[in-house]
Amino acid sequence: MVEQRFRKARAGGSIPLAGFLRFFYMSKFTEIFQNRNFFLLWIGQIISQLGDRLDQMALIALVYSKAPGSTMSIAKILSFTIIPVFLIGPIAGVYVDRWDRRKIMYISDLLRAVLVLCIAATLLNKNLGWVYLIIFVIFSIGRFFVPAKMAIIPDLVDQKHLLMANSLVNTTGMIAAVLGFGISGIVVEKLGAKAGFYLDSLSFLVSGTCIFFIAKKAMSLASLKKVSQEVVEVLRKSVLEDIKDGLLYFFKEKKLRFTAAIIFALWAALGAVYVVLIVFIQQTLHSATKDLGLLIMFIGLGLFFGSLIYGRFGQQISHYRIIFICLILSGIMLLVFGLGIDRYPYFAVAAGLAFVLGLFISPIMIATNTIIHKVSATHMMGKIFSSLEIVIHLGFLSFMFLSSLLVEKFKVPHLSVLITVGISIILLGAINLLIKNKITWLD
Repeated sequence: MVEQRFRKARAGGSIPLAGFLRFFYMSKFTEIFQNRNFFLLWIGQIISQLGDRLDQMALIALVYSKAPGSTMSIAKILSFTIIPVFLIGPIAGVYVDRWDRRKIMYISDLLRAVLVLCIAATLLNKNLGWVYLIIFVIFSIGRFFVPAKMAIIPDLVDQKHLLMANSLVNTTGMIAAVLGFGISGIVVEKLGAKAGFYLDSLSFLVSGTCIFFIAKKAMSLASLKKVSQEVVEVLRKSVLEDIKDGLLYFFKEKKLRFTAAIIFALWAALGAVYVVLIVFIQQTLHSATKDLGLLIMFIGLGLFFGSLIYGRFGQQISHYRIIFICLILSGIMLLVFGLGIDRYPYFAVAAGLAFVLGLFISPIMIATNTIIHKVSATHMMGKIFSSLEIVIHLGFLSFMFLSSLLVEKFKVPHLSVLITVGISIILLGAINLLIKNKITWLD
């Protein structure tokens, strides 16, 4: 009723357009937050996102305390967070469709709360073997939680609120993650790695409790029939066959194959600089986690604003052209970042450069996903993105270890690795930009 009166007032010319739009969108947010089940999921995930960032910073601080300046130690501990993507990810998606998603989520959170406490309990042990094992189990459980979280949203909100619900979960999740890096870097630096793990365990406990109190929604007969049909289809066709279909589709479609190669190259570059950059920042700015967390926050802000800018003006430029141009700009910014911090080791300089680097990387990620959506058949979309997960993490993991090996075993300077990767990204973008006009299938 209030909204109807507001519309009438607007039609009569007594309410400014900006005021109407502000009221309209706020009323939509208010309406969806009145949904108790969705609100519990949303608030739990914001807290959980902050906890995840604490966990990552605590792991980096743990390695720093036991092996300061060791890129290989960071690479090893990070690899146990990525390996579950290959081993557990494809299987988890199948079982999420068979089991109660609400139970999957709160049991996953409660298990992870206990396991994170176990990491804190093993910190006195100099051998990190148990920590590696616990991290592997935690992130394996996480592979069940993530698809369950995305799949449960349609069960919690009406169809008319689905877009708003997804937008809220993704946008607030990104904001919480970005701010979480800055907050967690400071907290872990001040209180230590053990405090970071305790707070992360508490965040999982709060998230799990919120999800536990989500009211179960009774399934209709039609829904049960649909689920049973999906289960039969899953049983008929193995996960390995689905992955094989996705990979074969990659090789058959030229645009998809080319875009997947770009994605692999981008994530290989990110993997090559990730652990090297962590140690480089620690040694240059003389901080274990505080400056690192804040710099990741500034990169995240750059990614966020880059997404907004590209979403507003990106339609005017070819997707491939924007990818190649941004690869060149990202490579240049990586060079400027490394050389600039090496010459001027001040946080303000690093923060400004990190923000600009995020601005240039963001359009690459958006454009590649958009191309894949456009060129992929609808019935293959799930398989393709599942295969892309493997491509992304394979590139990241393999080059992370390669760069760590170069620094650790062959004593290649951190700055040299950053310069080499920056030049490689520039060449990749420049070469493709020059030959692009000769390849008609890219248009």
